[in-house]
Amino acid sequence: MNFYMTFGTAGFLEDLREGIHDGELLLMHGEDNAVLMHETTEQSSFNSGNKYEVLDASGELSKGKFAVLNNIPVTDEGRPVFEYRFNQRARLIEDEAGFAAIRVLRPVGSDTYVILTLWEDVKYFTQWQESKAYDKAHEKRGSSEGIDQKQQVFPRPSYVTTYHVQMPYETE
Repeated sequence: MNFYMTFGTAGFLEDLREGIHDGELLLMHGEDNAVLMHETTEQSSFNSGNKYEVLDASGELSKGKFAVLNNIPVTDEGRPVFEYRFNQRARLIEDEAGFAAIRVLRPVGSDTYVILTLWEDVKYFTQWQESKAYDKAHEKRGSSEGIDQKQQVFPRPSYVTTYHVQMPYETE
């Protein structure tokens, strides 16, 4: 499965979305830009943006109203270690209230993986962060066993971006 993201103004991305008829599309907006996400078995018709391969998927994009993108730069040497870690993930998030979808995305043409989680509302994401399941899923973080301690894996710090669904009736 292929996954594409392109960024711009909500109006531009809305026009772009109208011309795409295959796969799943999700238009979301952040603080200073918007993103159009396209999941498909085909090639995207985006002229620019980021391409990914879906390594792991659960849930339905269309149910998500709030997106959290963990953007994680990974060295070429670190890719197998990083991907193995996510293949072994606890899969507890799928049972959380308000969970809509997760996609583990391998970059094509860059070094930044994206762990995309979608929620029915921001409050459910907050509840997940405060849950025992979250603690279990991240229990090795900061320890000698944690992948975050493997300096040869990460060339620079990761970062988080968040977006909300761009509703058709919203205007900018």
